[in-house]
Amino acid sequence: MKVAALLTPALVMPALVAAALTAAALGVRALALRHLDRLVRTRLSESARLLERALRLPSLLWCAVLGLYGGMEAATLPPRLAGRLELLLQALLVASVTLTAANLLAALVARFGERRTLAVGVTGLAQTVVKGAVLTVGALILLGGLGVAITPLLTALGIGGLAVALALQDSLSNLFAGIHLLADKPVRVGDFIRLESGIEGFVEDIGWRSTRIRLLPNNLVIVPNAKLAGSTITNYHLPEPGMSLLIPVGVSYDADPDRVEEVLVEEATKAAGEVPGLQADPAPFVRFIPGFGDYSLNFTLICRVASFVDQYLVQHELRKRILRRFRAEGIEIPFPIRTVELRSQNGPMGAVREETRS
Repeated sequence: MKVAALLTPALVMPALVAAALTAAALGVRALALRHLDRLVRTRLSESARLLERALRLPSLLWCAVLGLYGGMEAATLPPRLAGRLELLLQALLVASVTLTAANLLAALVARFGERRTLAVGVTGLAQTVVKGAVLTVGALILLGGLGVAITPLLTALGIGGLAVALALQDSLSNLFAGIHLLADKPVRVGDFIRLESGIEGFVEDIGWRSTRIRLLPNNLVIVPNAKLAGSTITNYHLPEPGMSLLIPVGVSYDADPDRVEEVLVEEATKAAGEVPGLQADPAPFVRFIPGFGDYSLNFTLICRVASFVDQYLVQHELRKRILRRFRAEGIEIPFPIRTVELRSQNGPMGAVREETRS
């Protein structure tokens, strides 16, 4: 009897409306997700993949909110209760849409930055700014919907923000320095840089307070943005990653300079197709610079490597090849020798004389 009393037309009709709207919304959701999944598989669209992941969970809440809102409209509720329920549903909807939009836009900005090789899109600061902007707009909309006056609130926040700014000068200095780095783009995520302090490595991320630099031994150095912005920076990836590599080579004065140049160019040209990072274009060449040394003829082999870190393997392999070729060609590499002469007891205790032997 109690169950039958509850199933009155006043409750059955709103329940049916809520269930029907929820089912219809779930059907539309399934079709939309299926279409996005097809785009991901056929076109390999990363944007569609991000959109699908971002909408899969919140869309269930949206379907439920739509069904409840329809059922509430079909029901006969006291005006006060109906107003509160409607306000609650609106707050849930605005909050879920805001969080979803913030995460989705941050992911899309990061993806766009990676594809376009932009620094702004792949830094933590840029994603934080995007999320913060979306969350701020969503919070203002939510407060307006709840009946909170926004203008006095913004005024109070402005006055309080001034006091906070005075108390957090160092943090704000790093924040604006990070924004300056993103706008001016002296460094980008992935670039190999060297600071005037001697720190060198790959830029891992530019955050709101500091920049992370990964050294070649795979350690991280955390540099405040203000210090990085005020430092002299050598960026080995600008204007392009490729760079010239200079390898000094010294030979005996008895060697033929033309033959030495020919041997060096031959070995470097042959290695260009075998050593990773060594480029064949432009072709390697040799210059008789710095020239005449104290005990050797000094040449410089100049070739092109793909990036700064490629020079280590290239130098390693080229020096081995050049040494083997010089030995085969009979070209000597001179070196200084220190000779110690011991004299009789009536003379000096000893003398040291340097000479060069080939």
